[in-house]
Amino acid sequence: MNKVIALLLLLSIICGGCTENSRARGLGGTANKTLPCDTRLEMVTWKEADLWYLLRKLEPGETPRKYVFQESSSWGVMEGEIRLEETRCK
Repeated sequence: MNKVIALLLLLSIICGGCTENSRARGLGGTANKTLPCDTRLEMVTWKEADLWYLLRKLEPGETPRKYVFQESSSWGVMEGEIRLEETRCK
């Protein structure tokens, strides 16, 4: 019983110290990001544990979009998801 409690405590410490990006990529789950206002997402990629995205200015007449990037792992376990949302400045 003590081993189970120690293991659960260790897991909560490890997961609590992770960033949202790390949890989504390494452990599965969802990370939500709101992009800077009046920007359009062009591309997104991982560089080690960091999420990089290429943005451009949102042109007049374009409406903000929402994107969902889903991981498809080999065995279908611990698949992560990144949700990116464009917004207009008010």
